Amino acid sequence: MGHHTLFDRLGKGAGITAVIDDFVGRCAGDGRINSKFARTDVPRLKTLLVEQVSSATGGKVEYTGRSMSDTHRGMQVTAGEFDALVEDLVATLNKFGVAAADQTSLLGILGPLRTDIVEVESATTGTPLPNAYENAKPLAAV
Repeated sequence: MGHHTLFDRLGKGAGITAVIDDFVGRCAGDGRINSKFARTDVPRLKTLLVEQVSSATGGKVEYTGRSMSDTHRGMQVTAGEFDALVEDLVATLNKFGVAAADQTSLLGILGPLRTDIVEVESATTGTPLPNAYENAKPLAAV
């Protein structure tokens, strides 16, 4: 029978957390896109990405972050930057040995979010985060 959901096949919470840690590190080191993360609260980003991927792949997890359109409005993300981020994600998935069919499923979940993320239809990368962009409020201290 095999594992039922993509969430299971990615290794559940622990597996997805490992993937997100690697992916965020890769983005941070990628000069094509890292300027967009200049003011990002990285622990918050990782927490929300784990929630989002877990929820989208069949995990019983609720995503508590802002919508993709609210999060990215005013970031001036280019098509080239979105594509670079997808390349970084694929590199991470390859590193973790995620099967091609599962990668396709995951990218299929991401694809529709493109319209909520990309504001500039340009192949340019490495563009700065606009000064006017407002980051989310920090997570409340526990």
